[in-house]
Amino acid sequence: MHVAKVVRRQRLASGEQREYRSYLLRRSYRDGGAVRHETLANLSHLPGELIEVISRSLKGEAFVPASAAVTVTRSLPHGHVAAVWAQAKALGLPGLLGPACRERDLALALIISRVLRPASKLATLAWWEDTSLGADLGVAAASTDEVYAALDWLFARQDSIEAKLAARHLAPAANPDRMAYFDLSSSWMEGSHCPLAARGYSRDGKKGKAQIEYGLLTDPEGRPVAVRVFPGNTADPTAFVQAVDVVRTKFGLREMVMVGDRGMITTARIDALRELGGLGWLTCLRAPAIAKLAAENGPLQLSLFDQADLAEITHPDYPNERLIACRNPLLAAERARKRADLLAATEHALAPLADRVAAGRLHGADTIGIKVGKLIDKYKMAKHFQLAITDDTLAVTRKQQQIDAEAALDGIYIIRTSMPADQLDTPATVTAYKNLARLERDFRSLKTDDLDLRPIRHWTTDRVRAHVLLCTLAAYLIWHLRTAWAPLTYTDEHPPQRDNPVAPAQRSAAAEHKAHRRRDAHDQPLHDFRGLLDHLATLTRNDLQYGPDGPVVPTLTEPTPTQRHAFHLLHTTVPLTIA
Repeated sequence: MHVAKVVRRQRLASGEQREYRSYLLRRSYRDGGAVRHETLANLSHLPGELIEVISRSLKGEAFVPASAAVTVTRSLPHGHVAAVWAQAKALGLPGLLGPACRERDLALALIISRVLRPASKLATLAWWEDTSLGADLGVAAASTDEVYAALDWLFARQDSIEAKLAARHLAPAANPDRMAYFDLSSSWMEGSHCPLAARGYSRDGKKGKAQIEYGLLTDPEGRPVAVRVFPGNTADPTAFVQAVDVVRTKFGLREMVMVGDRGMITTARIDALRELGGLGWLTCLRAPAIAKLAAENGPLQLSLFDQADLAEITHPDYPNERLIACRNPLLAAERARKRADLLAATEHALAPLADRVAAGRLHGADTIGIKVGKLIDKYKMAKHFQLAITDDTLAVTRKQQQIDAEAALDGIYIIRTSMPADQLDTPATVTAYKNLARLERDFRSLKTDDLDLRPIRHWTTDRVRAHVLLCTLAAYLIWHLRTAWAPLTYTDEHPPQRDNPVAPAQRSAAAEHKAHRRRDAHDQPLHDFRGLLDHLATLTRNDLQYGPDGPVVPTLTEPTPTQRHAFHLLHTTVPLTIA
């Protein structure tokens, strides 16, 4: 028997030709010397794929149910693991951590996991069994004790790891301007047994919570190079002293320019740098110092900004230093608006109190003063109000002359540096200081956007420091991934050069066009960084078993165009395994 396809063509009166196809089940036999065909059934009404199966079966092919032919015994998310591993391998991260051993595999798995799915160590340990990371690095069956031993092993190698990163990114060959950036942040603690936990100024806005502080050292591009953890009540200048010691003694870099904000690099710290010799500085003056320079007959006069937004000035209090005064009109307008709002809010908060005094419902200078004291500085505006309190009166007036004097300096900041102009000209100096924004971006990545460093749940000092180091190494990995994957995300790949370094940064027209269309240059959907990792996770590795007793063959799903492009940007193809 066989399936025969019969084609009939008919030409209509209009000249149009139509074609009719029939599929007939036939039996062929010999009748004497002739071959004859007997039609057993008309199969034309069946679906085409079923007709194909019948035809091939009659030709001798054997078919079994799909469930019996191939079984998917397991499916693991793999694409995101493979991509982050590829970037880690390209950066030489395994060798950077130390010699090959069980602890290194676990530490590397912890770093990659922190990039892919930030969670507690115990949650990460359970998650390894559900991805190809655990299977390929051989860590899926790791115990809790092994994970914490690997964390301790990583912390013991911190100096060696950071020295290698410093040689890679801070040494003169890679960093011709010899600049190192340093800033301090904090994160709150859970529990009450860690010796580092203390109450201090919370940059997380977690009042009443004990915290730790950590200082991050980066290169001019914002790559994390080193991190130090301090008690939660450590002052910025104290942390800066340790950063200088790390640069000089741990990294052996004797001629560097330390860049930090006005609270970090104070006059006292600059005097200490002078005594050490070799290290320069780039920072900004505080408001009182700016006001002193703007006093009558001082070098900072508003007429300096009639033609330009920046000007160099000098003053005897800053010998052998350059002072670059900048004025940002947009920043000035924003500060004026904010001050006006806060002044009005303070007056609004005090108004009910004044009404109670006027109505005779609140008596006594002491009692009135206590009530006023609880409200007057709610918005940090007490310095701008004059209070007159008696037993039965309350008068609140603005110090308008003082407010006007402060407003005159709105938008003005003065950069202070030891760098000579022949090494770093005026616009480049302003740009170098504003690049501190890259460090702020690193802190956002560490704390909220990518890595969930906070809150800290470890109890011992070394474990807390190991946790922060782990997150910093993951941030180093993310820095390079974000850079490589810029074409697939909303990141501006080529931000325009600013003619005026004081002016706010602008996005390029190409970035605006990309964001408006929400598609990349290959017309594929754009993602944010975390969304791109989620999309890569849909590329799974499937264990296929052929037949009930057949072999198990690992097979990747077909990558999407975006997934292929992501690996192309990492200069690799999608690997079946990462080990």
